[in-house]
Amino acid sequence: MRQVFLLSPARCDGPRAQTLLNPAASFALAEELRNADGAALGDVFAFLSGLYFRGKLTYARHFARSPVGASVAPVSIITTDRGLVAPELRVRPDDLAAFSAVDIGRADDRYRAPLRRSALALAEHVDDDVRVVLLGSIATGKYADVLLEVFGSRLLFPLDFVGRGDMSRGGLMLRCVREGRELEYVSIDGAVRRGKRPPKLVPIR
Repeated sequence: MRQVFLLSPARCDGPRAQTLLNPAASFALAEELRNADGAALGDVFAFLSGLYFRGKLTYARHFARSPVGASVAPVSIITTDRGLVAPELRVRPDDLAAFSAVDIGRADDRYRAPLRRSALALAEHVDDDVRVVLLGSIATGKYADVLLEVFGSRLLFPLDFVGRGDMSRGGLMLRCVREGRELEYVSIDGAVRRGKRPPKLVPIR
C-alpha cells in the first residue's frame, strides 16, 4: 500500500530552542543553523523535540512509500505558518522565530490557511488509494481538523498512539523501525481519540 506521512511540528520557543539559538552555542547543529544555508528542518525539530520527533521522522522515512510517478514528498512536516514542508527544507534562526510567533492551539488563520492549501495540493497529486498517515497528537483537533476537511476518511493515524504520551510514542516508533514492524493505522474520522494509558514499553535489553 502506497502511503505518505504528515508529521506534527516541534515547539520552537522552549528551553531547547533557547539553547539552539544561543549565539554562543558551538555544537554542530547550532553552527549549521547560523550559516547562510541553514540547517535541515527535520534535524532542527529532532533536536527541539528529542525522542518524540526523532521517532516520528525515523519511522516515517523507514515506512513511507511515495506514490509512483508523482512529485510528492513521502514525508512532510506540518509548520505553524507554511503548511506542509519537506524535512530537508533549510531553515535559519529567523525561520524558527517566525514559527514560534504563531499559536497553533488558537486555530490562527496564519496556521490553518497555509496548511489547508498544502493539504489540497497534496490531495490533487495522490490517488484515492494512497494512505495519508498523521504522526501527531489526535487528542485535540489542532492538526486533524484541518486535514480532515481535505482528506476525510483517508486520513489515518496509528491506533497505538491512543493513550500514549509523546515520549512513549517516540520510543514505540523507534522500536518498530528496529523490529521492521509497522503499526496498525485507522481512520481519524469517527475514531476514539482518547483512551486509557497502555502499559509501559518493556525495556530493550
